[in-house]
Amino acid sequence: MNPQERPLALDVVVPVYNEQVALEPSIRRLTTYLAEAMTVPWQVTIANNASVDATPQIADALAAELAEVRVVHTLRKGRGHALKLAWGSSAAQVLAYVDVDLSTDLAALPPLVAPLLSGHSDVAIGTRLSRSSRVVRGGKREFISRSYNVLLHGMLGVTFSDAQCGFKAIRSDVAVVLLPLVHDDAWFFDTELLVIAQRSGLRIHEVPVDWIDDLDSRVDIVPTIRQDLRGVLRVGRDLARGVIPVQSVYAELGRSPIGPVARPSFLGQVVRFALVGGLSTIVYALLYLAFQGALGAQAANFTALLITTIANTWANRRFTFAVRGPERALIHQFQGLIVFGIAWAITSGSLVALTALAPGAPTVVELMVLTVANLVATMLRFVLLRRWVFTAPKRVTPAAPVVSHLSAASGQEPAVSSDATGREGAGRVVTGRVVTGPEATGREATGQKPTNQKASAA
Repeated sequence: MNPQERPLALDVVVPVYNEQVALEPSIRRLTTYLAEAMTVPWQVTIANNASVDATPQIADALAAELAEVRVVHTLRKGRGHALKLAWGSSAAQVLAYVDVDLSTDLAALPPLVAPLLSGHSDVAIGTRLSRSSRVVRGGKREFISRSYNVLLHGMLGVTFSDAQCGFKAIRSDVAVVLLPLVHDDAWFFDTELLVIAQRSGLRIHEVPVDWIDDLDSRVDIVPTIRQDLRGVLRVGRDLARGVIPVQSVYAELGRSPIGPVARPSFLGQVVRFALVGGLSTIVYALLYLAFQGALGAQAANFTALLITTIANTWANRRFTFAVRGPERALIHQFQGLIVFGIAWAITSGSLVALTALAPGAPTVVELMVLTVANLVATMLRFVLLRRWVFTAPKRVTPAAPVVSHLSAASGQEPAVSSDATGREGAGRVVTGRVVTGPEATGREATGQKPTNQKASAA
């Protein structure tokens, strides 16, 4: 059922890049399912991003044949960019996207969009990591996916379970605010959008899905992992610096008080502490080697441990336990030095024991013994920092933050463009399709929003 007299409720976007084989059967299967399962007005948008095979021609043919299908062409590659363009040019109340391979069972689509149509939730995602999800994929991709989500929980303190499943939806009023804040135009787009949404106090609904791995996937795993890691570090840095205006988004759309920076979960603290500790251990070893010849073993150990402890306390204060501002900073450093004293006693004791058991041991052996002793001291340091130095504050009811609404003139360029000339890889939306090339050149963008009706001849 797809009554055309009612406002458009749902737009399901299918981003594609060189998908000439899968595109037509997938779109026909998707439109058939929507016609049978959805009781609200819907449309399907093919978001073609820089395909060089027959994908654009197939997409245009489908839009000409099927009234409920439109096409958005962009000359710029990137799934994130294609989604920004398609979502930003849609008149639908709820904006969704699915992968062209339809790896996710479409039966999960109605429960995905229902909480958004009702206004109960702001963003909805399919999750392959729920206990009730049924997933068929290789061990390698399973390990990578779960490891990535553990990293997100540890580094960014997220609570959603699956950032990468190609099965998501968002309310259009929320998309208008969030899309300009998402900088990634490729595969990290999903993660960045979800992190900003969660930090802004928006409600994220999760739906367990049945999912079968696509053996013909266009995802290049190794470069994608590298890009994702860079994205995680960038978003974490921007959140820490206040570059991403989550408080302003909360003032406009948020559902719960943000208050102070959320303290990471225990798992998050362990992961962050391990990262800080690993870096500190490397720095300690380099400093020890630099000082050992001039100062001797004991003095070099003391100096290297003192320097790394001051830096370690600062990093754990800000990064691991999310303590910000100057309040109690000196006290924390003093307590950190006490912890340092205990760690020094452990490492110095190991050095004394080595000297007694193996006099004249070479520097390499000394370094190995001290490194092991440092690992033991590190575990004790975590306990002391968590339970004594950076204890969790008592829970209080935070006052509602007084912040301004998100300004449209934030200085950031909108992520979505409908430039008629095709600059920046955008095209002009005309009802059911986007016109590119000579047909669009020299015309101003109409700004007309797509409808469920078939495109008229341009």
